Amino acid sequence: MESIQAGARPAGRWILGGYLSMVAALIAHTAVSGERRFAATGDSYPGMVTSVAEVVGYFTATLAAAICLGALAFTVVTAEPDERGVLDAMSFRVHLLAERLAPLWLMTALAMVVIQSANAAGVPVSRLIGGGGIGSTLGASEMARGWIVVAVMAAVVAVALRLTVRWVWHAVLVIPAFVGVIALPVSGNAGQGPDHDYATSAVIVFALALAVLAGVKISAVIAPPKAELRRRVLVIEVATGAVALAYGALLLSLLATPGGLTGSDYGRLGALAGVALLGGWLLDVHRLRKARGGGLVGALAAVLTVAAVSAMAVQTAPRLLAHQFTAWDVFLGYQLPDPPNALRLLTVWRFDALLGVAAALLAGAYVIGVIRLRRRGDSWPPGRLVAWLFGCAAFLFTTSSGVRAYGSAMFSVHMGEHMALNMFIPVFLVLGAPITLALRTLPAAGAGHPPGPREWLLRLVHSPVSRFLSHPATAFVLFVGSLYAVYFTPMFDTLVRYHWGHEFMSVHFLITGYLFFWGIIGIDPGPKRLPFIGRLGMLFAVMPFHAFFGIATMTMTSILGGTFYRSLDLPWLTSLSDDQHLGGALAWGSSELPIIVVVVALVVQWARQDRRTAVRTDRHADAHYDDDLDAYNAMLHELAKNRR
Repeated sequence: MESIQAGARPAGRWILGGYLSMVAALIAHTAVSGERRFAATGDSYPGMVTSVAEVVGYFTATLAAAICLGALAFTVVTAEPDERGVLDAMSFRVHLLAERLAPLWLMTALAMVVIQSANAAGVPVSRLIGGGGIGSTLGASEMARGWIVVAVMAAVVAVALRLTVRWVWHAVLVIPAFVGVIALPVSGNAGQGPDHDYATSAVIVFALALAVLAGVKISAVIAPPKAELRRRVLVIEVATGAVALAYGALLLSLLATPGGLTGSDYGRLGALAGVALLGGWLLDVHRLRKARGGGLVGALAAVLTVAAVSAMAVQTAPRLLAHQFTAWDVFLGYQLPDPPNALRLLTVWRFDALLGVAAALLAGAYVIGVIRLRRRGDSWPPGRLVAWLFGCAAFLFTTSSGVRAYGSAMFSVHMGEHMALNMFIPVFLVLGAPITLALRTLPAAGAGHPPGPREWLLRLVHSPVSRFLSHPATAFVLFVGSLYAVYFTPMFDTLVRYHWGHEFMSVHFLITGYLFFWGIIGIDPGPKRLPFIGRLGMLFAVMPFHAFFGIATMTMTSILGGTFYRSLDLPWLTSLSDDQHLGGALAWGSSELPIIVVVVALVVQWARQDRRTAVRTDRHADAHYDDDLDAYNAMLHELAKNRR
């Protein structure tokens, strides 16, 4: 262990040296550019100190966030926890890396709230603080508000890492770390202007892939994995590098024009980031083929990439500078010149680079699992395959077709999208039994080998977090309560304004619907289920809440998300009130079809359970075990006979 620690110290110094070198380069770049990036947008220059602090602070917080997220991912895939789930010594070193950097991430994010506000107002930090104008500048700067979200997520990670060394909580902490990583990118260039729906979805994937790539690389340099785990880490590096390259290229094509990769500072920085990322990826591919360790050069290349991306993030993209904005560019990112009809809902596609790809990957992974089972000679019910593929196809259609395109602009279509994601699609995904398929398909690690995906899945399914979320009471409250919390609070006014808000609502409603129906008709192991009559009662218990929501939406005089819909001002939508009433009617009436499907599935499962019970009872009767008491007496008789 001492030799490992001694070997990690020089690597840590190299990473620190790379960070300091990038800080010096960013300071020099900011000093040379001077007022140029502020003059391009017509903003006031806040002074050299505040301008430099913005770039350096953004880079420091982004790198710290990437290391925290990557360290958590590295711990999840390489740890060998004991029976209690406590990390082993090697994983604990990576845990310490994240634990020590999370406070730095938090403190930098808090400082950046003020620094970003000062840059947005065009005044030095000292003047902003002295003048007491932070509140007003926060309201005008989306990125400053984004830093508040980052600080909250960093605080959650920092506090939790101080309180636990168990594997399962590191897996759970990936979620707030992920939110902290993407909160800034979605509120920057990618969330603005034409085609920002494409750019927002792409930047979420890019930021996640780059953060995991950089964090895993640095973690592997600080605490090199064992030989049998090295390939696993290299596969993650190669996969995340490929994803970052693909989505980074998409972002550059959307934001770097006009001027391309040489006509602006933004394009040149993008080219530098691309070269560093591509070079590191090619090196990782070579290491994977040769099964070699190392990786310090790749880790430094990742630090360089993060620095270049950070410098790009604090300046306005060329496309946004050259474009003449309309209200549709600001609020939608695309044009909707015609009202919706059945044909346009089917043909006006804007493929979602996040959720659409996720739907395709889920379908492909499921099919591969079924094929592996059948090649092994095992069977898998065709009905489950059909249910899963239908659910994935519906998910793809709902998030990438005209339903999403018009749902982002109209409350009525949005409500149809919501009901599909919350009450229709989860039913078929649950009936697909993906966890059961994964447990039957994934190989067991075996004694003496590090745990793999099958063991990770088992730990998560039986973890306290899963037991809490899948408990009938929790699932019911989330399923019903989130409906009212989103729409009858100011939350909807914020979420409907941004594409990331629509992505959040889609994921949230899909997950809450899955948890609810998992407890009612789920085949997979996991949740604590009620008796069949209790499940039927819980199913019918949600109907009055949905009916009340629909009636309230149809009868209220105020407009949900009114500020957004009035600003959008669709020329062919004559009455926002009528459109909202139509959305309420959809919420009220569209829940009946999913309920019928669920009731049929529940009754079928109930009947099958009764048949299995009857067969077991008959078998016991044939063996002269008429009831449990007879079986117990027979067991005692056999024990007594053996003792004699």
